[in-house]
Amino acid sequence: FLELGDKPVIIHTIEKFVLHGAFQKILVPCPQPWIGYAEDLIRKYIPDPEKIVVLQGGSTGNETLMNAIRFIESEFGMDEETVIVTHDSVRPFVSHRIIEENIRAGIEYDACDTVVSATDTIVESEDGEIISVIPDRSKMYQGQTPQTFKAKLLKDTYESLTDEEKAILTDACKIMVMKGIHVHMIEGEVSNTKITYPYDIRIAEVLLGGKAND
Repeated sequence: FLELGDKPVIIHTIEKFVLHGAFQKILVPCPQPWIGYAEDLIRKYIPDPEKIVVLQGGSTGNETLMNAIRFIESEFGMDEETVIVTHDSVRPFVSHRIIEENIRAGIEYDACDTVVSATDTIVESEDGEIISVIPDRSKMYQGQTPQTFKAKLLKDTYESLTDEEKAILTDACKIMVMKGIHVHMIEGEVSNTKITYPYDIRIAEVLLGGKAND
């Protein structure tokens, strides 16, 4: 909800998906106390808000995703070919190319993830003090979003996990990887940055200014 340029970050993000005609609905899960505020922002900034549904999120990112899938199932029905494209609301610079490739891969494969090659050496530490492993950087990638799935398969796979398995999940693609389901990779972009810290807002302002001047 922070301002980026002349509107909130989430509006910049929603606009990228509103402009793409392939989506039947755009679901915006958020904490229950903020649902009304999110709906007001969408009505204020989005010319055609009927395509967008704000709904309650869950206690975790993956539970939030499951709430969205259950909504799809109850409101529209869902079969093995139903595709859901998921995206961080704080990645407002996702490109049309990335969205398009996620849609194509989501139709062809069971799951896909948007990634960029790691530019820094990745260091793994078991205790947070001593380096345990330094993996081969040429095989390392940094995950972005969108992540795209066959919605029914994702739901069924998630519901098959134990509580212990759910506790170690870091993102939705790990649900599939843990159960041996292949996740196809889509090439991301460095500009598809995630706004997490105050410093990231300053970087986003620079990126936004650059795009405005293109």
